[in-house]
Amino acid sequence: MPLLFLHVSSIMNIAPAPVDKQQTYGDSVFPYALVCSEPDATLAAASDWVAEHRDEILGLANQHGAVLLRDFPVENAEGFDAIIQSLRLENFPYKKSLSNAVRINRTDRVFSANEAPPEVRIYFHHEMAQTPLFPKWIMFSCEIAADQGGATPICRSDVLWERLAAECPEFAQACEQKGLTYTNVMPNDDDANSGMGRSWRSTLGVADREGAEARLRELNYSWEWLEGESLRATTPPLPAVMDLGNGRKSFFNQMIAAYCGWKDPSNDPSGAIRHADGSPLDGDAVRRAAQLAEELAFDLEWQVGDVVILDNTVTMHARSPFVGTRKVVASLAEMNTHSFAATV
Repeated sequence: MPLLFLHVSSIMNIAPAPVDKQQTYGDSVFPYALVCSEPDATLAAASDWVAEHRDEILGLANQHGAVLLRDFPVENAEGFDAIIQSLRLENFPYKKSLSNAVRINRTDRVFSANEAPPEVRIYFHHEMAQTPLFPKWIMFSCEIAADQGGATPICRSDVLWERLAAECPEFAQACEQKGLTYTNVMPNDDDANSGMGRSWRSTLGVADREGAEARLRELNYSWEWLEGESLRATTPPLPAVMDLGNGRKSFFNQMIAAYCGWKDPSNDPSGAIRHADGSPLDGDAVRRAAQLAEELAFDLEWQVGDVVILDNTVTMHARSPFVGTRKVVASLAEMNTHSFAATV
């Protein structure tokens, strides 16, 4: 593998290493793995090492899309929190996000991954790309690996964009020029049995309808109150493609997840997402994008203690169904905003 991580540690015995089914794209590998082979490594020493190499780790995550820290002495959410704090990134508390999913905080920085039932597949997406607020970084760690399944598939969205633009050029142009809007129905109360079950109170951080409407106006959303005090909200126009610089672009959106997976008693995927001018998406092209994501996916088969650092602007993630108990925790960092203005 290309060795960009020059300052390997002899004390901690941490060095780049290949992982099964690792992918290669030009001068990058996916994911980039750093493995600790020191049996007596402590969490304090590992945290110090991460702090010392913070800039290199984040640079690797940006270039390669994902950095996997394997066999580090991370045993639980508190240990994961210590590693995350060592990266010195601004915390993006989940409660301040506009995400649809119900999560449970374990520490101020760490919360459970999506609480949807184990049989529910969560499709590829960039975290919170369907809202005006999104994190630059998303980190995961495994406390308990599932008995069967439960992988976190990840996909290089810049590679996906190149493939999609070559195969579906008209659709790709429409995505760049027209952007997207997303519509979802938020229930009156949290519903942990749905991947879309976060209530409007929790999502918007408000206590009543008046507060909800004020927050929606602030965000430039449109909305409609429905029977049972649920709330249908539609985002302002948002980008479908992100310019990463240096000639790189990524398919930065929630299109695949919304089109394929935003379904519960209140949400219908067919009406969840449109181009910002109101025109419908090309269903065949969206399905091809979903197929490409699956073809390009690296299935992260969790080992207890794994920590993964994703550049959320480069890499999409998903969740496979599973059997047994699975505990994966997450953390967000560096809130960003985005908006879209049509180019036609």
